[in-house]
Amino acid sequence: MEERIKALRKQLHEHNHAYYVLDQPSISDYEFDMLLRELIALEKAHPALYDPNSPSIRVGGAVTKKFPTIVHDHPMYSLDNAYSFSELQDWETRILKGLTDVPISYSCELKYDGASISLSYEDGVLVRAVTRGDGVQGDEVTQNVKTIPTVPLKLRAGFAKRFDIRGEIILPIAGFEAMNDARRAKGEPPYMNPRNTASGSLKLQDSSIVAQRPLQCFLYQIITDEPIFNSQIESLQAAIQWGFHVPKHFTHANNLSEVLAFIEHWDKNRNDLPYEIDG
Repeated sequence: MEERIKALRKQLHEHNHAYYVLDQPSISDYEFDMLLRELIALEKAHPALYDPNSPSIRVGGAVTKKFPTIVHDHPMYSLDNAYSFSELQDWETRILKGLTDVPISYSCELKYDGASISLSYEDGVLVRAVTRGDGVQGDEVTQNVKTIPTVPLKLRAGFAKRFDIRGEIILPIAGFEAMNDARRAKGEPPYMNPRNTASGSLKLQDSSIVAQRPLQCFLYQIITDEPIFNSQIESLQAAIQWGFHVPKHFTHANNLSEVLAFIEHWDKNRNDLPYEIDG
């Protein structure tokens, strides 16, 4: 029986990754639900085989009365803003003053409008999820984050032994609108915006309610005690290989002119994205 439970867990982790991260479902929703139902029944019958990162955790059910405050191993700094191309040029000039004949290139990424989160992994297993808070410490919301299907509970291969990865919990526009349609139908006031709704979802006491919300997690920064990547682009590519949901809209820019082209493109096309950005 233990082998069957392990096999089901492995299958469901793989199917979950294929569906939510790769957008390439390998089985039907019905087949997935039948496998999950079998796993839940077997786990209920054999509680000694409990696994805190089983795919069955996705359905929620844990109730958290108080969210502990956790100090981040590495501070979560906020981003500086630039409102013109000349500000970017001035910034680059300041950087170059501190370097000697070092070629500079850039990683261009979108700034997702969601709730910042830090995920900690040890030996390829998710052990903790903490909100940004004040940047030095935040609230532990692990049980709620485990219900988000784009957060891997167990990584695939090649990962660092211990690391944090930063990202944003976001609520896609279509899911947000569907939630508000349901609220209006019940005579309830609609939520104000996707970002605040995503942030508020992380502090709900009942994780089964969080599981019903179409939240996604976009990851973009790997943090380790010792550097293991030569560039941000390299780290994003590694995150994808490890099983994380990294949005595809990132690119390498050789100079500020290419950075500006990226900015201008998304300034014109931001409304084509299925989620909101704020930079």
